[in-house]
Amino acid sequence: MNDNFDFDVCVIGAGVVGCAAAMMLGRYELSVCVVERAEDVCSGTSKANSAIVHAGYDAKPGTLKARMNVRGAAMIRELSRTLDFSYRENGSLVLCFDEKDMPKLNELYERGIKNGVEGLRILTGEEVRRLEPAVSDKAVAALLAPTAGIVCPFGMTVAFAENAAANGVEFRRLTTVTGVERRGEGFTVKTDRGDITSRFIVNAAGVYSDVIHNMICENKLHITPRRGEYVLLDKQTGELVSHTVFQLPGAYGKGVLVTPTVHGNLLVGPSAEDCGDPEDTETTAEGTASVKQRALLSVPSVPYNMTITGFAGLRAHEDGDDFIIGESAPGFFDAAGIESPGLTSAPAIGEYIAELIAKKADARPRENAVTERRGIPRVSELPAEERSRLIKEDPAYGVIVCRCENVSEGEIVAAIRRNPGAVSLDGVKRRVRQGMGRCQAGFCTPAAAAILSRELGIPMEEVRKNIPGSELIKERI
Repeated sequence: MNDNFDFDVCVIGAGVVGCAAAMMLGRYELSVCVVERAEDVCSGTSKANSAIVHAGYDAKPGTLKARMNVRGAAMIRELSRTLDFSYRENGSLVLCFDEKDMPKLNELYERGIKNGVEGLRILTGEEVRRLEPAVSDKAVAALLAPTAGIVCPFGMTVAFAENAAANGVEFRRLTTVTGVERRGEGFTVKTDRGDITSRFIVNAAGVYSDVIHNMICENKLHITPRRGEYVLLDKQTGELVSHTVFQLPGAYGKGVLVTPTVHGNLLVGPSAEDCGDPEDTETTAEGTASVKQRALLSVPSVPYNMTITGFAGLRAHEDGDDFIIGESAPGFFDAAGIESPGLTSAPAIGEYIAELIAKKADARPRENAVTERRGIPRVSELPAEERSRLIKEDPAYGVIVCRCENVSEGEIVAAIRRNPGAVSLDGVKRRVRQGMGRCQAGFCTPAAAAILSRELGIPMEEVRKNIPGSELIKERI
C-alpha cells in the first residue's frame, strides 16, 4: 500500500503513546515506522511518572481526557494479561481534610459517574482508616475508586513496542526529527539519519509535540513542560498503604500521592513546576523537601529514612488543558498535550488513531496479527520446580546478576535479544529491573555492562548508560 512511500505511517516518538499507536497500527495491513530520538523506547515522559492507572473520575465529562481515560483503563486490564506486563487493580482514595471541601469531593464523584466509572463511593474518615490505618486522622472523608490500578510503565511500553515489532513495525532509534515537509499526498520526515517518506504521520513527540505539530499545521500549539519530582522508597515500606492515596486536586493536578508500586516499593510525589526547558529533569532539594512534606498530610508515618532514590519527569501540558488527538491536517494525526491521565489513556489513544488512519487508508485488519506476548520469564516469580526446569534448559537463568531485584543473566540476555531489544544499561534496567533495587546498580553494573558488550558485539568502552556520550569507561589503563 506504500505507493512510492517508504512507509504508510511514520510515528514520531516511542513513548507509551507512540508505542501504543504503533501496536494498534501494526494490527492492520499497513507498513509502519517509529522514529525515536533517544536510544530506546520509554525514554521521555513515559519513564518517569506515577505509574497509576486512573479510574477516570477527575477529567471533565465530555473531554478527550475523560473518554480516553475510562477506555484506556479497561484496555490495560486486558492487555496486561495478553501482553504479560505487571498490573494490579489496587483501588485509589482521594482524601478530604476539611468538611468545607466536601462539595469538591462530591463533584469528583459526580464526574466519575458521568464518565462511566464503576464502584465509586464516598467514605467517612473512620471508613478510610479501617481500609488504610496509616492514613492521617485529619482526613474527614474520601472518594474510593476500586477500579483504579498501578502498572509498570516501562513494562507496558516495552510490551506495546515488542507487540508492534512482532507485526512488522520498524523502530529507528537514535533518530532525531529535524523537519516535516509535504510530499504530494504524504510527507517527508527529515532526520539526522536521512529522510523518511510516509503517507501518514502520527505525532506522539511528548514535550516536543508542539514543535512537530507546528512544522505542518496552521493552527499552532504550545506545550509547557511541567516537571514533577518523586521519592522512591525501599521495598520494606511497600505495604504501608495498599491503595493509591491522593489528595483533593489543585490547579496543577492531583496533588502529592502516596502509593505502592507493582514491584513492592512505596512512591511519593509528584511536585508540579512549569519550566521552559523540555530536558529539565533534574531533581532539586526544594522540590524533594516539598514533596516529602506534603505527603505527610496524607500518611504521617512515611519512613523517609528508607528512601533509595529520587527522580523527576516532565508532563506535556497544552494550553487548552485537554488532549489533542486526531487529524490536525490532511494525513497528519496528533497525539499531543498528553499529560495525566496519559499513561492510562495510551492504549485508547493508540486504538483511536489507528482506527482513524485505517479508515482513511482503507486498510484491512492484518490476517493472523500477533495479539499476545508470552514467554517473558521472571526468575524471582517462578515456582521452584519451574525455575529449576528453566535453569536446566539455560544455565544463564541460574546466574544472578542483580542481587537486590534477583535478576538473572538469562533475563538480561533475553531483553537484549528481543525486538526492539535493549542497547544500553538503562534499556536493560527498564526491561528487567536490573539496578532498580536498594543499591541502585552499585553492585551489578559491571556484570550487566559485560553482558551488553558480549551480546551487542561491542567493546566495553562503547557500552553506554543511554545516549552516545554516556559511556561508562572512557579509556583502558
